Amino acid sequence: MADVVERRNIVQAVERALDLLVILAQQGKPISVTEAATLAGLKLSTAHRLLNTMVLKGFVEQEPDTSRYRLGVAAIRLGGAAVEHMDIHTISRPYLEQLASTTEETVNLALLDGSEVVYIDQIESSQMVVVNMFARVGNRGPAYCTGSGKALLAALPDEELEDIIQTIEFVKFTSETIDTPEMLRKEIDKIRKDGYSLDLGERDEGVRCVAVPIMNQHGLAEAAVSVAGPSHRLTNFYLNHELIRLVQDTAHTITGRIGGSAFGSRPSE
Repeated sequence: MADVVERRNIVQAVERALDLLVILAQQGKPISVTEAATLAGLKLSTAHRLLNTMVLKGFVEQEPDTSRYRLGVAAIRLGGAAVEHMDIHTISRPYLEQLASTTEETVNLALLDGSEVVYIDQIESSQMVVVNMFARVGNRGPAYCTGSGKALLAALPDEELEDIIQTIEFVKFTSETIDTPEMLRKEIDKIRKDGYSLDLGERDEGVRCVAVPIMNQHGLAEAAVSVAGPSHRLTNFYLNHELIRLVQDTAHTITGRIGGSAFGSRPSE
């Protein structure tokens, strides 16, 4: 019954017009009215009227030489506005909860602020954590020695990354901490190649972390998602055979939700 009520509230012409917009977006190239009608399952005359109406409003453009249709400026602006108004915290939350449920470890969402990483959301582990973890909502710390921080640094354009590196005062928190610009540059190269960042006890002794940046439609990092836990649970085997993939899948899913492309496939600077 619910489905019937919902269908009764739908304006068929609007639904068909939106279907045509989706088809134009999916094709990624101008198509003829015949192709559009076939793909949408519409009569040729219906598709023609709908497309011409959207041309009038700027949501569709028609090429003068071929008469083929493509998305118009109004549609592109509308899509861009929708993405710009997305709240990364709200969008990410259900995926972070799912990741926390699957891993039973602490999941974080973090932003980059200059040379520091800032934690804006966290779902704590359902298991006992006997080690001290620096990451807490509202906390900020050096990006060069945290999983999320390094992931966000790796997503920066080279020039911006280099400017930040020049401002860092390297402090060695543990025996594993990166403490020179050369070591950090080498680590960034590895992260860009691998598509993820690891913190194997660099900021907190006995704490490990996997992090992946969430990329927006401009090819820039919006935030980073990470999973952290004690090293006796985040073993090399678990990292390599399961956890890295889970964090990557989550980050890539959120990236897709905000219209971005997965980290590692961004164009070279």
